[in-house]
Amino acid sequence: MKKIIITIDGPAGSGKSATAKEIAKRLNIAFLNTGAMYRALTYAVLTEKAESEDEIIALAKKIEITFKHIDGEDRVYLNNQDVTKAIITSEVEKNVSRISSIPEVRKILVAMQQKFGENNSLVAEGRDTGTVVFPNADFKFFMKATEEERAKRRFKELQSKGYEPEFEDILKSIKERDKIDSEREISPLKKADDAIEIDTTFLSFEDQVEKILNLINESLQKVE
Repeated sequence: MKKIIITIDGPAGSGKSATAKEIAKRLNIAFLNTGAMYRALTYAVLTEKAESEDEIIALAKKIEITFKHIDGEDRVYLNNQDVTKAIITSEVEKNVSRISSIPEVRKILVAMQQKFGENNSLVAEGRDTGTVVFPNADFKFFMKATEEERAKRRFKELQSKGYEPEFEDILKSIKERDKIDSEREISPLKKADDAIEIDTTFLSFEDQVEKILNLINESLQKVE
């Protein structure tokens, strides 16, 4: 199979991360979680107590974010430290949109993301992978779901990882994040003109994976 780039964008809780990861697994290509990169930076900012934009930008320039697949699980590393669990806390959730909306921060992380795709086939998920990071991607998808459904999914995800979140706090955070991500001037959350929209509100996980895989396979077969 020739090198291909697949992008899956959408708001928090739309199912894009788990779906992108599963599609990458089934196609045996790399998975790029751009959202985890912004979360890792946010965690670094909170840990280092960087407050001004200049301090945050300086931190973004010097950190190293890597991904490793260990014992069947994708792990996120910040400067060689495993931060997989640390980056999904409510504190990171509250601050990630503010930090990721800084224009220079986005430029730095987008450059990192584009490097991942220079020589590798991959599935990239995020909010601007189809519009900014990989505008010439071979396949683009935009996943969405109602705010309530997305809050339920995030609630269950955090519970499964040992946290005890408040549902209303999660719903409020999702609404606030949607607003910030959609209204920011640089790389706002939006569907690429040539992306296929998939509403996952009433779809099972397997249904959304199969729907995207079928569309990809049908297109690849036509080319062959």
